[in-house]
Amino acid sequence: MVPTSYYLILSGVIFMIGATGVLLRRNALIILMCVEMMLNSVNLTLIALSRQWDNLNGQIFVFMIMAVAAAEVAVGLAIVLAHTRHSKTTNIDEINLMKW
Repeated sequence: MVPTSYYLILSGVIFMIGATGVLLRRNALIILMCVEMMLNSVNLTLIALSRQWDNLNGQIFVFMIMAVAAAEVAVGLAIVLAHTRHSKTTNIDEINLMKW
């Protein structure tokens, strides 16, 4: 049986990789993938703690987070694809249509 602390450490590492990717990368698709990594690390934490405490509330939250992540990917990917067709780039620095 793997201790819960190992899952929490793995979740923290995955979250840090995702946060670093969001802060440092300029490609919109990679930023979306890093946000997904951060959401999945939260899911891993909730599942690990749910198993630790024998409580199903964490697993219910995971289903809600997965639904939000799916909606976020659908909307975000549609926006990135529409912008890419228009401007032929996925660089965040060059996406300035919403700026004044």
